[in-house]
Amino acid sequence: MTKILLVEDDPMLQDIYLTKLKEVGFDVSLAGDGEKVMPELHKAKPDIMLLDIVLPLKDGWEVLSEVRKDPKWNSVKIVVLSNIGEAQDVEKGFALGADLYLIKAHFTPSQVVGEINKLLSS
Repeated sequence: MTKILLVEDDPMLQDIYLTKLKEVGFDVSLAGDGEKVMPELHKAKPDIMLLDIVLPLKDGWEVLSEVRKDPKWNSVKIVVLSNIGEAQDVEKGFALGADLYLIKAHFTPSQVVGEINKLLSS
């Protein structure tokens, strides 16, 4: 079973994505702020991280950079899922090591699942 770490601080979005991801068979764990990501990575050992950029305590840019600096997590696919979506933001996401950059407003939860499945099969 594919393990996903959802990094999202909005309780409503947490609920929506947790429900959808579990519904289609993913094993999902949650980090509600940037400080909780590293401990949760060690505990959950996910295949994929869905990472918001606007987070309390430590933003998604910092999290992305920190995860990609540690070779232990090279196999984790990182999907940025954020409403921060200007061209320079998307470029920054890929430059820091994101495998995919999705703008929340442009994708339904079902479409996000479709993008995750494409990433898993590539």
